[in-house]
Amino acid sequence: MSKAIQVAIDGPASSGKSTIAKKIAKKLAYVYLDTGAMYRAVTLLALENNIAAEDVEKLKVLAEASEITFEPTKDGQRVLVNGLDQSAEIRTDRISKQVSKYAAVSEVRQVLVEKQRAYTQNGQGVVMDGRDIGTVVLPDAEVKIFLTASAEERGRRRFLENQEKGYSDMNLVDLIEDIKRRDLYDTTREDSPLVPADNAVMLDSSGLTIEEVEDKILAEIQQAIA
Repeated sequence: MSKAIQVAIDGPASSGKSTIAKKIAKKLAYVYLDTGAMYRAVTLLALENNIAAEDVEKLKVLAEASEITFEPTKDGQRVLVNGLDQSAEIRTDRISKQVSKYAAVSEVRQVLVEKQRAYTQNGQGVVMDGRDIGTVVLPDAEVKIFLTASAEERGRRRFLENQEKGYSDMNLVDLIEDIKRRDLYDTTREDSPLVPADNAVMLDSSGLTIEEVEDKILAEIQQAIA
């Protein structure tokens, strides 16, 4: 595959976007950008600095001043926030419970969208996942995927992932309810709500293996390049 394109993968919480996006980017030797991690990073900084989601001006300044970078590792990548590895901390339930609220702030989204678009300026192929990549961040992406699964399936996945990483303080029932709450928040917010792009390929991953999802998306990319 010689032509470099932009791939946008959107979907609700715990739909497997990041896992799939990382695999696709690695296979194609594309840049991978986890936009959700950027919103989690700002949420972490806001909580550490006691800045409420309603304090828009302080949040905007915080987002502008934040340095969020991604460093490749053997197994994926680390998320550095102002020079510190916060890969594990931004995935804790403490952040998961708050991130939708901070991500809904228009001023924060505007700042981070500009940071995200900056990653596409060098002409490299890029795989980006989030909530509004195909609709707002990369509206001209050649491939747009909307990846979803039932709330129960997504809750189960997040529960197993948290258990494996050893930092969950929520049981399965609470996780499913939290995911439903985040879905409602994300789909009804005024700025960049979670909706499929008009030309997105809808893909329900319920009952599919990671490999099967990856193959379906790679087929879409191959078709776009051809």
